[in-house]
Amino acid sequence: MTVADTTIVGLSPSRLALARFRRDKVAVVALCVVVFFVLIAIFAPLLTSVFNLSPYALDRQALNDYGNPIGRFGGMSWNHPLGVEPGTGRDILGRLMYGARVSLLIGFIGTIVTTGVGLVLGMVSGLRRGLLDSVITRVADLTLAFPSLLLIIALNRPLTQRLESMGVPKGNFARMTYIILVLTVFGWVYMARLIRGQVLSLREREFVDAARSFGASNTHIVFKQLLPNLWAQVIVFATLSLPGYVAVEASLSFLGIGLMAPAASWGIMLGDSVKYYRADPTYLLIPGVTLMILVMAFNLMGDGLRDAVDPKSDRQQL
Repeated sequence: MTVADTTIVGLSPSRLALARFRRDKVAVVALCVVVFFVLIAIFAPLLTSVFNLSPYALDRQALNDYGNPIGRFGGMSWNHPLGVEPGTGRDILGRLMYGARVSLLIGFIGTIVTTGVGLVLGMVSGLRRGLLDSVITRVADLTLAFPSLLLIIALNRPLTQRLESMGVPKGNFARMTYIILVLTVFGWVYMARLIRGQVLSLREREFVDAARSFGASNTHIVFKQLLPNLWAQVIVFATLSLPGYVAVEASLSFLGIGLMAPAASWGIMLGDSVKYYRADPTYLLIPGVTLMILVMAFNLMGDGLRDAVDPKSDRQQL
């Protein structure tokens, strides 16, 4: 009797995580929605040019004598598929596309910077311990104790002017820089605390002790032993933080702290729509629902990614 040779192929952790993620249909759909918004943001200039949907052009003919859109549902037509803004006549679809660029750009940059700062400080705090660990921990506690929203509102004008005096281009670029700065200042704490706890656990594991016994340097331990075991937490944290930063940007623009008109921003659109919600409720509904869909898609994708990279997850079974 002959026994056929069989080859057992082991799956790497990344392939196992990918297989778990693909089995989560909700997360896959959410990923498709996120990719759709990202593509819209990247190709917004091309799309608005092809379909003649300028986000800055004023179409006074689409408004009546009172400044309200002519027609039903906010003046929706072939020329303006989602209607026009009351008072200005600017195309809503074109402004939504350009607003996605602003929101996602701030969200991505804020997430990358915040995650990087939190990762470095968390690893330093967990590895060095002692006085340095105490200083970083106390600074983190102090940061959490501040009323962040009140400080962001109060420091908006002086810090924006300071940035402009330091050479940052005036106007919306300086305001965007300020938003990213405050997101970093108040957002690194959560990442640092997460990484510090993970490092405190990993530094006592057997594979780290074995590396030290062979004379491995701190650089080797950080990049070869610790970081490969932290990437899952880092990716999940970043995925779940990004939609929060997108919502924060919209909220700050809504409060008048973020970008200013005529720049296209979902927060600016929501802020302007409050003045016209009785005459044109569509103008309030469209950017609000768009922001809700994007944030929900990011959160669902982050939940699916967290379950995929967690080997103890009981929601996904291979």
